[in-house]
Amino acid sequence: MAQSTATASAVPENFEVTSERGLDRLHGNAVGLIGVLFLTVTGAAPMTAMLGNVPFAAGFGNGIYVPAAFILATIVLTIFSIGYAAMARKVSSVGGFYSFISQGLGRDVGMAAGFASFASYSVFEASLTGIFAFFANSWISTHFGINVPWIWLSLFAIALAAILSYLDVQLSAAVLGVALVLEVIILLIFDFAVFTAQSGTSFNTEALNVVNVLTPVAEQKIGDVEIAAGAAAVGVFMAFWSWVGFEMAPNYAEESRNPKRIVPLSLYISVIGLGLFYIFTSWCAVSAFPTEGDMLTKAVKDSGNFFISPMGTFVGPWAAEAMGVLIITSAFACGMAFHNTAARYLYSLAREGVLPSFLGQTHDRFKSPHVASTAQSVLAAVWVGLFAYFLGTDDPNAQAYVGVYTMLAILGTMLLLILQAIVSIAIIAYFRAHHPGEGGVISTVIAPIIAFVAQLYLVYLLVINLGTFGGNGSFGSNIPLIALAILGVGLVWGLALRVLSPATHARIGRLVYNG
Repeated sequence: MAQSTATASAVPENFEVTSERGLDRLHGNAVGLIGVLFLTVTGAAPMTAMLGNVPFAAGFGNGIYVPAAFILATIVLTIFSIGYAAMARKVSSVGGFYSFISQGLGRDVGMAAGFASFASYSVFEASLTGIFAFFANSWISTHFGINVPWIWLSLFAIALAAILSYLDVQLSAAVLGVALVLEVIILLIFDFAVFTAQSGTSFNTEALNVVNVLTPVAEQKIGDVEIAAGAAAVGVFMAFWSWVGFEMAPNYAEESRNPKRIVPLSLYISVIGLGLFYIFTSWCAVSAFPTEGDMLTKAVKDSGNFFISPMGTFVGPWAAEAMGVLIITSAFACGMAFHNTAARYLYSLAREGVLPSFLGQTHDRFKSPHVASTAQSVLAAVWVGLFAYFLGTDDPNAQAYVGVYTMLAILGTMLLLILQAIVSIAIIAYFRAHHPGEGGVISTVIAPIIAFVAQLYLVYLLVINLGTFGGNGSFGSNIPLIALAILGVGLVWGLALRVLSPATHARIGRLVYNG
């Protein structure tokens, strides 16, 4: 057992990864700042976030004020990142939320966070195969006249992600990097074309006014299309949802070069960079139609072409075709990014003895968490298979998009928001107990408190608007209970380990990497 580099009185008892005998380690110094950004920002998936979330936020949430929602989200998540980055400078661990919460609030709460963290990223992978299958089915049907059942497309995405993630993390970073660059380029082309168009658009600077963020879509009839009254909270929530993935940076601490610097820097770059990009792109998207009524009609009746149709109009058919293909690759890359993080949570839990030790093995050559990665692939396939069994496979929109993508993403996002709220409190407790006077009152007290309140409010918004998201079925309506059950199981397991295996309990969230 080894103490961390700080004094024993300053830091809770930890186990240094490099000093642990018989521990299968990941590929150290494998990726730099750009690599970490590729691995995490791809999880946020700019293309999927824009094409998947903006139409729903506009049509059923706050209409033209979607950009204001992204401004609000940028501000709040930047505040959250202040405390999160401060914690990352002190604790480097593949466990991410699991380790941070354990260090700040104790091993039992940390165990609940570990289970919830793994569950959230595990279902996120399955969720993204749903939207991948939806757009892939549409593309194949349009070009070849073949209706491929969505379940096979989802399973194909899971299998391909499993193969790539089994190999060296550098390959994952390269594949995700290419996907990210291409989707950003096509969205920038969209932005430039719409913003510089001489006619056919309806830009309004009021759409950027945060004061308008809670203005919902009004009930109205446009031509023969009935537009239901929107819920502004839905637009706000969809904006925050679009960042899911940026918080994964700490999970790559042991595989990155100089993690104390790279991880905090990647958090700020991804939050602020994505924020500016999302604000401008969403503004161009809701303004890419002659009138607000045209925009709402498209969002409600033809959301799949909300971006693609203007792309064809303002740029050309080739660009619309490219966007149609890149939304498929973006969804896959996003799912693969979540797969990598889910596998690392499994690996982290297993190498600390909380889960079976074989899950904590790394590949002899690639140093990837290949066993945990394979287990995650099986779990993702089970999630998708259950939806296919209960919902069927003949309606990609209702089953793959609304069912798999939306319902599982809501479950994962709810867990993630709860975890971000808990980690905000853990940051305050950690610095108060172990580094008093360090970090500054803004980063270790004020920013975490603001983030805690904001995350809890978002959970509230999600719960009261479940019906708007389509969560009226047996699974969707029980999402809050499922999330609480997952947290409860983790907490009970932590308490059980305290009694049944004190040595294992002592290691919960305490394997750290100090280089």
